[in-house]
Amino acid sequence: MYKIIRFFQRAWNKLIVSKIKLAAIGSHGSNVKLGRNISLYGEKNLHIGNDVSIGEQALFMCTLAKIYIGDHVMFGPKVTVITGGHRTDIVGRYMSSVTDSEKRPEDDRDIVFEGDNWIGANVTVLRGVKIGKGAVVAAGAVVTKDVPAYSIVGGVPAKVIKNRFSEEDLKRHLEMLGEDLHGTV
Repeated sequence: MYKIIRFFQRAWNKLIVSKIKLAAIGSHGSNVKLGRNISLYGEKNLHIGNDVSIGEQALFMCTLAKIYIGDHVMFGPKVTVITGGHRTDIVGRYMSSVTDSEKRPEDDRDIVFEGDNWIGANVTVLRGVKIGKGAVVAAGAVVTKDVPAYSIVGGVPAKVIKNRFSEEDLKRHLEMLGEDLHGTV
């Protein structure tokens, strides 16, 4: 019985819910897969490339800034991507009482995933971050700063663990894909 219920839940998500959510976002490419129970806030500010997979229970909050997701990006389950923060510097006010109109430009900043990224389970990516092309973010990491292209980062806060390739292998990799380091063909 459980398998039958699970089958219908997945079919409902794939055929109905995913299509409704994709129709609401700013733009998207082809072959975009959305996992079950994902939450999108400010969906018009979300832009997704081709061949992108977003795991179950992911959260994307982009009400006052944009999220750009390049091609060939995989997000594990329970990933959180938030373009904004709260003001904490107003004397005599509760933080929860500060409105969006009182925010400064630095309180909300775009997030960019350049493409060919793997974002592990339970990762949090915060405002203003650029995840470089080909970079991997290990499960559970909290990303507060830019991630270099073709690096592997992890930890809280995320730090470079190692590079994915040697310089020679990276050059070969890019040649085989018909790209340069910036993804241009």
